[in-house]
Order: sequence, then C-alpha cells, then structure tokens
Amino acid sequence: MKTIGMIGGIGPESTIDYYKRLLDGTQKRNPGGPAPSIIINSIDLQKGLDLLGANRLSELTEYIVPEVMRLNGAGADFGFLAANSPHIVFDDIARRSPIPLISIVEATCAEAKARGFRKLGLLGTRFTMEGRFYPEVFSREGIALAVPRAEERDYVHDKYLNELIPGEFLPQTRDRLLAIARRMKKEEAIEALILGGTELPLILTDSSAVGIPYLDTTQIHVEAILACAGKPELLTADQRE
Repeated sequence: MKTIGMIGGIGPESTIDYYKRLLDGTQKRNPGGPAPSIIINSIDLQKGLDLLGANRLSELTEYIVPEVMRLNGAGADFGFLAANSPHIVFDDIARRSPIPLISIVEATCAEAKARGFRKLGLLGTRFTMEGRFYPEVFSREGIALAVPRAEERDYVHDKYLNELIPGEFLPQTRDRLLAIARRMKKEEAIEALILGGTELPLILTDSSAVGIPYLDTTQIHVEAILACAGKPELLTADQRE
C-alpha cells in the first residue's frame, strides 16, 4: 500500500475517528494483512477556524499548503484533509500540493451519484452549509442540495463548534439535529442527508430515526482513501499532476 498522509487536528475527535476507520477498513479489505502506513500532521484547529470565520481564505490556503508539503517531506504518497470545512479552499491547495489530494466532496458526490440520489440535505458548519464548494461539485452531476433554515444553520454551527469538536455529544443536541433532518425530509423532499461534518457521524449514528439514508462523509472519504492507497492507478490524471 501507498503511504497515506493526513492533515488532522481539524478537529481532534474526527482525526482519531479517521485513524481507526482507516485501520479497520484495511483489515476488512485484507484480513490479517499489514496495517497501512499513515502519517498524521495535526495542525491548529483554532487558527483554521479563525481564518474561516474572518473569510480570510487566501491565508487559510497559505496556512495549509506548507502543512501538506510537510506530509510530502515525511514520505506520504498522497494526502487528505480530515474535515469538510477546509475543503472551501481545496482546489487552491490541490493545485499547489506536491502530492495528490483526495477530496471528501468529490468522493461524496461520486457515492451519491452511484446511489441514484437527486436531492440531498446537507448538514455541517456554517462554512460548509453556506459555502459554494459542495453545490459546485454536486451541480455538475445534476444533484440538488438543500440546507437548513437560517436559524437552524445557526444552531447546527454553534453546536458543532462548541460541543461536537470538543468531543461533547449530548442527547438533546442529537434530538434537535434529528428534528431538523425530519423537517427537511418532509418540507424539502430530500432523499438522503449528507453528514457534511466529520464529527456528525459521531452523534448521528442511526438513520432510521429520520427515515432516509445518511451519507457519512467520513466513511465515504475513508473508502476513497483506501482505494487509492491499495490501487494508486485509481488516481485521476488531475490528481497525478
């Protein structure tokens, strides 16, 4: 297998989750085989959030690119960002990266297309729900996205930053997130819900509570990463460049 490089720390709980899923996924693909080689560069979450919050996106790119270069210097063959929100500058980072990068958005779109979904709900931070990086990718495949109402987005963003990222998963928060998802299913006619934050699968674990499938972006990303680690020929021409 190729050596995997992770930009982690954004946030810590999801970084741990990615690591465990990569190990588990490798064993499922090759029981009893060797563990994958994973290099983790854990960067400063707060600095990234501050830059996102101030819409200083060029500075966010300048912050992350050298960290990707550190992965390359440490021997990673390709890499990924272990969070959704920083994908707001993914294209800029990928253009300057010395190694191929696997996009969580592209991987999720490919999964949605394969499953035949035409309209999906999207939960995540405000940066993800209100950004263009998800709609731009999904619209190319004719897939529509719906996001919560403004007051619901405020709630999701607040709980994401102040509870989920620090690792606090409260029943009352889960209940409100489920209520938002049920409303979107009823009023927006969404066919599935994108858990567009890598901490969300840690609190929303059972899609039967909503009655539509979840697209767990962490797991989808992990599968794409392991596919590239085991079969590097699956990397696209753009990623090889």
